[in-house]
Amino acid sequence: MSNYNEKFMNFHQMEIDERILKAIARLGWKSPTLIQVKAIPLLLEGKDVLVRARTGSGKTAAFLIPIIHKILVNKQNASEQNTSVLILAPSKDLCHQTIKVIENLTVKCGRLVQFIDLASKMDKTVLKHMLTERPDIIVSTPAKLISQLKEGNLISKESLQSLVIDEADLMFSFGFENDLREIFNYFPYIYQSILASATLDKDVLSLKKITLHNPVILKLEEAELAPNTQLSHYHILAEESDKAAILYTLFKLQLIKGKTLIFVNCIDRCYRLKLFLEQFNIRSCILNSELPVSIRCHTVNQFNQGLYDIIIASDELHVINPMGESSAQKKVKTKKIFKEVDGEAGVSRGIDFQFVSNVINFDFPRDVNVYIHRAGRTARGNSLGNVLSFVDMNERSYLDTVHEHLKNSLNTKENVIRNYLFKMDEVEPFRYRARDAWRTVTKFSIRESRIKEIKTEIVNSDKLKSFFDENPRDLQALRHDRSLHTIKVQEHLGDVPEYIVPNSLRHITAITNNKQKYGKKKSYDKVNNPLLVSGIDYAKKRRV
Repeated sequence: MSNYNEKFMNFHQMEIDERILKAIARLGWKSPTLIQVKAIPLLLEGKDVLVRARTGSGKTAAFLIPIIHKILVNKQNASEQNTSVLILAPSKDLCHQTIKVIENLTVKCGRLVQFIDLASKMDKTVLKHMLTERPDIIVSTPAKLISQLKEGNLISKESLQSLVIDEADLMFSFGFENDLREIFNYFPYIYQSILASATLDKDVLSLKKITLHNPVILKLEEAELAPNTQLSHYHILAEESDKAAILYTLFKLQLIKGKTLIFVNCIDRCYRLKLFLEQFNIRSCILNSELPVSIRCHTVNQFNQGLYDIIIASDELHVINPMGESSAQKKVKTKKIFKEVDGEAGVSRGIDFQFVSNVINFDFPRDVNVYIHRAGRTARGNSLGNVLSFVDMNERSYLDTVHEHLKNSLNTKENVIRNYLFKMDEVEPFRYRARDAWRTVTKFSIRESRIKEIKTEIVNSDKLKSFFDENPRDLQALRHDRSLHTIKVQEHLGDVPEYIVPNSLRHITAITNNKQKYGKKKSYDKVNNPLLVSGIDYAKKRRV
C-alpha cells in the first residue's frame, strides 16, 4: 500500500509537456484532482500502478496525461511510427469517451499523436489500413483487440510500452477473462501496466496478479461517494402502484429541479416509464443497450449540453445478479447477454454524464456497487447532488444493506439515506390520475414502442455515420426525447389544475399550464446546485 504523500502541486509543476498544459487550460481544469496529484508523477516515472478512486475523481485524465507526455517525449528521437499504448475498456461507450478525452488533451499537438478506437464501427478494409499506419494509441474492448491480433493486423510484441485497463472491476464480471489472458500472449515481457478501477474486488486483485509487476497501489483515503455535505441520499417507501404517482407528482409540482437520471432495472421498464410520463407532457430520453452506440453517445452529449432534463436508463446487467447467485453463474449469464446486445452494458457507470443534479432509483438496485455507481453520476467534482430511491416491500432488505455499507464507508453512525417526507393523502388527485395513466401502458404498447424506437434510432445511426459527420450543425436537429405515440394521450393531463395542488405547496411551487411547443429549445440553469426539497416538510418548517 502506497503512502505517497507528495505535497499538493499544480499541473505546471509536474513537468508536463507545454502542449498538454495548453489543452488542460483550454478544458478549464484549474487544478489537478487528488488522484491526479498522486498518480501522474508515478506514471511519469514508469511505475506499474493500480488506481482505485471513485467515479468522477478524474482517474481517466490521471493516466492519459502522462501517457501522452511520454509519447511526445519519445517522438523527439523516434526513427519510425509505432503503436506504443493500448487502452482497454469493457464497453464501446467507455472506449468512445476515452477517445474524446484523448482528443481534448492532444488538441494542441497537431497530428503528432495518432489514435484509433477499435470499438467504433468502420469498414474492415479501412480499419486494416489505419492499423498499418501504427497509431500511437489504440483504444478497444478486449474482444475487438483480440480479433485484430489474431488476424495479424496489429503487432504489439516489439513496440508496446504501456497497457491501461480501465474500469478493471468490470472486465472479469463482463466475461472478458479469457480474452484478457489470451491478449497477454501477444505482449512483450516488459511494459508499463496501469489498472484503473472504482473498487478493489476479487476480480481486480486477480487481474493485478497477471498484469502488474511490483505495482504501487493508490487507494485513496476517500469514501466511495461524495460526503453528505455534497451528496444527499433520500428514500421513499412506496409500493409499485404508488411509485409512478410519486414521480409524476414530484415533476409536476417542480419539487425536483435540474437534470435528472432515472434508473430502472430492465429495458421494458424504460419504455413503460417514458410512455407514462408522456401522458403528462413530461418529456424524457431513453438510454439502454439495445440502442446503437452512436445514438447513446449522441443522447448523452445532448443531455450534457442542456437539450434534455430527464434520461431514463436501464441497468440490464444488475438484474442478472440477484445477490444469491454465484460469481460463476453471473459470469456465464453476463457473457450471454453481452453477445445478445453486442457487448454493451447497463449505464449506471462509466458514461460521462455532466451537471446531473438528481439520480432517482425508480427500481432500487439489488447490489451495493450498482447503487454506488448510480449515485456516482451526480455530485461530481465540487457540484451538489441528490439521490432519491423508491423502495417497495420486496426491496427493503436491499435498502438496509446499502444503508449499512454507506454508514461504514462514510464512518458515521447517523442515518445516511434519510426518509423523504411525502404524504400521499395530500396529493390524492395526482395519485388518481397516475394510476389511470399507469394502467394505460400495456405490454403491447411497450413492445410496439420498443420496436419503433429501435428502428428509428438505427436509421438515425446511419444518418449520423454518413451525413452528420460532414454536417455537424445539423446534428442538433436530431432529438431523442420525441413522443413514441403508441398510446392515446389525453391533452388535459399535461396541465395541473390549481385546485389539485395541496395548500401547503402552493406558495413554493411554480405551476404553469402554458405548454411548450414541440422542439422549442429550453433554457437551463447551468449552476448545478439545486436542492431536492420536500415541499410538505418545507411548508411545515415555515409554519414553525
